[in-house]
Amino acid sequence: MTFADYVADRWQQLLVDSYQHVSMVVQCVVLATVVGVLVGVAVYRSPAGSSVATALSSAVLTVPSYALFGLLIPLLGLGVAPSVVTLVLYALLPIVRNTIVGLSTVDQPVVDAARGIGMSRWSVLRRVELRLAWPAILTGMRVSTQMLMGIAAIAAYAKGPGLGNLIFSGLSGLGGANAVNMALAGTLGVIILALVLDALFVLVGRWSTSRGIRG
Repeated sequence: MTFADYVADRWQQLLVDSYQHVSMVVQCVVLATVVGVLVGVAVYRSPAGSSVATALSSAVLTVPSYALFGLLIPLLGLGVAPSVVTLVLYALLPIVRNTIVGLSTVDQPVVDAARGIGMSRWSVLRRVELRLAWPAILTGMRVSTQMLMGIAAIAAYAKGPGLGNLIFSGLSGLGGANAVNMALAGTLGVIILALVLDALFVLVGRWSTSRGIRG
């Protein structure tokens, strides 16, 4: 069976796997963004706190994904739970770091002007600093998303959802019928979805960032 025939015969299952893959990655990036922005807001005014937060989130990336899945399986079992925890942990570094950088580089005169017109500390953060830091935060989300698209495939090791199951099944059955087609379909699916999500991030950035900030 050719690759085209394989895709034509199984396109519905491929769509389901693709949806599960994208859904898991997007939800994990959103969760990591909430956590990462909160951490960044909490520490960006403290050089020591910023260094600690960046170092801790960086430390996660030194752990091989297989090892992290293996460590979490005894605690969380198989399936979605270890997959989500692993992906969120891996997504934190770009978001935490970019949040800190974005907030730290907001011009102080802009902040002083906002306070001068009577805005509270919370209002300045929400309406001025976070808006000015948004392009940097979005870039962190974009980097994390691209990184997680590949790592999410390894979630199949923990029986997680997505295209990784096709890749693992194909590689483990090399020599058998359609093994190469399965691995190729999963791999190409991850690449195509990563490119689509990256394009969507570009559009979101243009839509959500004012022309003055982009300039």
